[in-house]
Amino acid sequence: MPDPAASLSVSNLVLRSKQLEIDAVRHLASRAELVDVIGQLIQGLQRERGVSGAYLASKAQRFADVRLRVIEEVAPLETRLREVFAQHIEPGQGATAKALSLMAWALLGLESLPALRTQIERQAMSAHDSVAAYSHLIAGLIELVFHVADAAGLPSVSRMLVALLHLVQAEEEAGQERALGALLYASGSSNEAHQQRVIHLIDAQERSLRVFSEFAEPALRARWEQQQLVPAAAQLERLRRALCVARPGAALDSDLSDTWFDLCSERINALWHLQVDLVKRLREDCEARILEAQQDLQDSKGLLRGLRDNPPQRTHAVDRFFDMAQAPSALPDPAGASVHAGESASLVDLLQSQSARMASMEAELEVARRTLNERKVIERAKGVLMARLGMNEEVAFRALQKTSMDQNRRLLEVAEATLSLPDFAFAQRGAHNPKPGS
Repeated sequence: MPDPAASLSVSNLVLRSKQLEIDAVRHLASRAELVDVIGQLIQGLQRERGVSGAYLASKAQRFADVRLRVIEEVAPLETRLREVFAQHIEPGQGATAKALSLMAWALLGLESLPALRTQIERQAMSAHDSVAAYSHLIAGLIELVFHVADAAGLPSVSRMLVALLHLVQAEEEAGQERALGALLYASGSSNEAHQQRVIHLIDAQERSLRVFSEFAEPALRARWEQQQLVPAAAQLERLRRALCVARPGAALDSDLSDTWFDLCSERINALWHLQVDLVKRLREDCEARILEAQQDLQDSKGLLRGLRDNPPQRTHAVDRFFDMAQAPSALPDPAGASVHAGESASLVDLLQSQSARMASMEAELEVARRTLNERKVIERAKGVLMARLGMNEEVAFRALQKTSMDQNRRLLEVAEATLSLPDFAFAQRGAHNPKPGS
């Protein structure tokens, strides 16, 4: 029996290390493909969720044909995901126990889809429950994306993965917003609970996209910033405002459900194209790293030279400590918690730092929520002036502003006071200020 120690040498260890590095990059490339396929299915299910909710909310009067067409488009994506899952359970793919468990959970969800679709077809469930059911399934798929990315084990691509994860999250939040907004518009009636959820989803998207912008490459960041300037973005913002400021139970224009759905879809598609390009960039990076590592593998002398020229980071601190020509400096942290300035942090480190940053942003988010609520009150006050005094939107807002300045009161206080005025007060003011053109 051969003695393992007999084949032990520095060169063998270095060559084996390089081979393991190649295997790790190949696994990452394979995981990038898995993320791509999961992303395609998620996008299909997001669209199915939106049209299904609107179909139920409109009592089957809207989106019936679109819903059937979307279901047909999702079917091959389900099949493709099963095929990729089958590839990833092979021993050489390095799938973790957690990943296999999440794959099983995803398959369980896919197997429940026919029954869910039948219930929706028969209008045997509420629009809210259908949105929640699809969101439940999508959440499991997103959890799998997060785990697969986190298990990549290559700190050098951590920034790219952090950007990808938050982009996926933003896309799902935008998808939920599309579904709830379409549900509200298709129902023809405002609902405060759903309005609050839409406001929350708008906040959540801004958070996710802020992190994406911080970690994404400049070209992708610039593309998203440019997307915010297109006319559709301004149209969507107007529909968002109309939806969020409507009084509970107030009538909504059901004809706007299609417009809302299309505008939200344009936004989601823009996010999806960013995701596709990010995954493509990740694959290209993997291919380049594999090629480079294979070339290094053929140069065993170069690998040994690289080993000597790049000792572990901790040794540098020790050398400085024992250098008699310098004052003694601190030895490396025994826990190894610090990250060298030129070293890429691991994905877990980056996500943890982002979690800490998100915690510090809670005060800012609270201000954002308060601002949204204030805007809602001001918009209602404008609506009252427009309805009762015949003002247009611009004149109504100027009236509120002028009162605010004249009385040295906050605009919000003036808006609240306006909403509390009885009808006869407006009748008296209308007599003194006749409608334009009268």
